[in-house]
Amino acid sequence: MKRLLFIMSLLSFFGIASAHDFAEGQVWSYKTRKGEEISRVLINKIETDSKLGKIFHISVSGVKVKNPRIPGGVSTDLPHFPVSEETLKKSLTKLGGKSQPNPDYLDGYRTWKTAFDKGEAGVFTIDVADIVGVIEQAINKP
Repeated sequence: MKRLLFIMSLLSFFGIASAHDFAEGQVWSYKTRKGEEISRVLINKIETDSKLGKIFHISVSGVKVKNPRIPGGVSTDLPHFPVSEETLKKSLTKLGGKSQPNPDYLDGYRTWKTAFDKGEAGVFTIDVADIVGVIEQAINKP
């Protein structure tokens, strides 16, 4: 028992993500795509759904997503993703600080919420880095 408590204390000390750690306003490092090591996740909002449990509305900053639809051709900020707690557990590595919610997440959140309430939207359950890749592929489809 003492060994288990010691291990849990070490994990907490080193900032390893656990379910009770997640809170609105937290900024986290995560397992990024290569070349995006400075990228961070911001937890903007947390809500609970009776079927899905906790839903985390995150923004991702510091990415390099090819985007032919904008000047310069690269998006560095992705303002809104609804993700599961499992996604955060798999992806987040170290708590880096606190921040106010990204105001740009609200438009995406409202669009998602309308579709979610109609049963037409869900949440991501894959790693954050994989979500960034999926978004990049979608943006660049002809």
